[in-house]
Amino acid sequence: MKTTAPESQILDSLTLQQLCRFCRAEESWVVELVQQGVLEPEGTGAANWRFHGLSITRAKKARRLSCDLGINAAGVALVLDLLEQREHLLRQLGRYENL
Repeated sequence: MKTTAPESQILDSLTLQQLCRFCRAEESWVVELVQQGVLEPEGTGAANWRFHGLSITRAKKARRLSCDLGINAAGVALVLDLLEQREHLLRQLGRYENL
């Protein structure tokens, strides 16, 4: 795992294997999330993928949705998109309420 500084515990990026360990998931599940557009790794081919900030966060949320609610990868993609839209709309509403 690459960190931003030796004394820091903040993750900068993860390989496919590291992300699988972090999420306690199989590689095939992560690959399916990439195919569904849930995760957007850098690099060509699974062996060279690097997952950064948002993808790591989305992977952890996706794993909870999958394990806790039994949602498949396509459903996870839909739920995460809807949650992000909701958060965006709530931020917009908050700005309008402050005017």
